[in-house]
Amino acid sequence: MFDTLFSTSGDIIPLILRITAFVVIFPHGAQKLLGWFGGYGFKGTYGFFTGQMKFPGILAVLIILGESFGPVLLLVGFFTKFAAASIAIIMIGAAVLAHRHNGFFINWNGNQKGEGYEFHILATGLLIALVVGGAGVYSIDFNLIGKF
Repeated sequence: MFDTLFSTSGDIIPLILRITAFVVIFPHGAQKLLGWFGGYGFKGTYGFFTGQMKFPGILAVLIILGESFGPVLLLVGFFTKFAAASIAIIMIGAAVLAHRHNGFFINWNGNQKGEGYEFHILATGLLIALVVGGAGVYSIDFNLIGKF
């Protein structure tokens, strides 16, 4: 089981994907957990998820923690496949539940009611590549198990 979870190649491409995923997803998690980058922090985000979105409390906590700590796991390449799959599920959920009503495109010009799901599709594709290929070189996963 651990061989499958940690399996990866010594390729550099997953490293590029991991760094990119961290750069674009971590700020969203930091908004939700810490209130950085104009976010509402844990209390505000939890309240929104459980109140307005009607999510069970445990789901709200898992989303906040997954989007906050998952990118850090990706950056260091530890439990990469699990972290990438978890964040991909969060991205799909956000696209379907919160953004699909706003259409496809990101709201570049402020002409829409909100943001579309374009970002979520890109992020999910990047994350699925990590689920399939693993962490690559310069990762804890590679150092634990090595090549598949």
